[in-house]
Amino acid sequence: MSSSNNNKNKKDKQPTMRPHLGGNNPKQSFSPYWIYAIVLAVLAGMWFFGQDSGVKEVKWSDFQQYVSDNRIKSVLIYKNKEVAEAVVREESVNYVFGEDARKLGNNAVIVTQIPSSDAASAFITQVKDEKGYDIGIDFNNSSEIWGILLSSLPFLLLIVFWIWMMRRMQGGGSGGAGGVFNVGKSKAQLFDKDSSKKVTFRDVAGLSEAKEEVQEIVEFLKNPNNYTNLGGKIPKGALLVGPPGTGKTLLAKAVAGEANVPFFSISGSDFVEMFVGVGASRVRDLFRQAKEKAPCIVFIDEIDAVGRARGKNANFGSNDERENTLNQLLTEMDGFGSNSGVIILAATNRADILDKALLRAGRFDRQIYVELPDLNDRREIFKVHLRPIKIDESVDVDFLARQTPGFSGADIANVCNEAALIAARKKKKFVQRDDFINAVDRIIGGLEKKNKIITQDEKRSIAVHEAGHATLSWFLEHANPLVKVT
Repeated sequence: MSSSNNNKNKKDKQPTMRPHLGGNNPKQSFSPYWIYAIVLAVLAGMWFFGQDSGVKEVKWSDFQQYVSDNRIKSVLIYKNKEVAEAVVREESVNYVFGEDARKLGNNAVIVTQIPSSDAASAFITQVKDEKGYDIGIDFNNSSEIWGILLSSLPFLLLIVFWIWMMRRMQGGGSGGAGGVFNVGKSKAQLFDKDSSKKVTFRDVAGLSEAKEEVQEIVEFLKNPNNYTNLGGKIPKGALLVGPPGTGKTLLAKAVAGEANVPFFSISGSDFVEMFVGVGASRVRDLFRQAKEKAPCIVFIDEIDAVGRARGKNANFGSNDERENTLNQLLTEMDGFGSNSGVIILAATNRADILDKALLRAGRFDRQIYVELPDLNDRREIFKVHLRPIKIDESVDVDFLARQTPGFSGADIANVCNEAALIAARKKKKFVQRDDFINAVDRIIGGLEKKNKIITQDEKRSIAVHEAGHATLSWFLEHANPLVKVT
């Protein structure tokens, strides 16, 4: 048995309270398999049509002899090339080619260089008239361009395929920094003024104290002259510190949305790769883009992935890629003035492991603590997450806020979603109060262990223990209200 007296503290949980903003990188619609299919089809066609055909080049004198012996069925004369092609009669294929006619089929052809088209035509006509042979004569006046193009088609396809592969490797086909040659480019997502989804302070429930801290940054980005005229300098950066799921990333995006300035968002793990020098290169590229878009905000989420204190881990030497990236980050943060319009925001839940040089004044001047929401904040967060859920009159937001002490914003979002799933599983039309209570119990204690075997002595011991909690909670004036005993 257990009584829900709201005295249970939450352990660290990992879900984060972040809205999904779609990227601007369009997916490639052309499939490379079309190129593979075309190349294979051309090669197969060349192999197939050339496999069963026989072409033999002969001298003009031999050609004349074949015509005189009635071994030629038809002749095609190319006037502009002074070349003649002749189809050999089926019964003469073995004599001319030395192979069985069944292997060559009806495409046994001999080619010869003629003195001129008129001379060849006159010779064939003379033989026909003298001996009465049935030899067809035709002339071709077409240019050589199509023949050249046809013979060059496989090479052209290979060139096109190579160009396409190079564009893919350079990121031209997929956009962003996904190409091989763009490995040193920043992976930061840019949310500018034209973004369809803009986050403001209205979308951030609770966090009233943290909002007041960052409000000054918003005012500086909107009206910088109010500070610079008096000689004041806005902090270069602010570090958002707090447990997971408390809305640090959402708060940073709200700052950019309120100030109506571009917002660069990147994770600390995106800087470090397996290649040496990539992290430092990405840091330089990020700040170069930020200076071009100034005034703007650069947000580095989970900065502890790259900003960990140097020299404390035996696996990290002086030439470690992570340290090189951190050194470049420190250099870039010192490289622009206080009034440059570039504000750096970072988020972490492990400020104790960050390098001291990163936290000194002039880099992250302020540390804003984003704590777990209190009662009033939880009430506001519940109101936000209950908007899309169909609830009945039994659901009391104040009651839910009191039932979830120690819950983060992400935990509250999970409670609302879990309650909706429980109600849907029971075929309800609305989500009721009991569904939320069951959702809280499931998140705190996990799945109900229906098949666990408990002896009678254990049941009595647990019942007496929990009954004591419930009795004291009922009679004590300032204790948490008794909701249920299970």
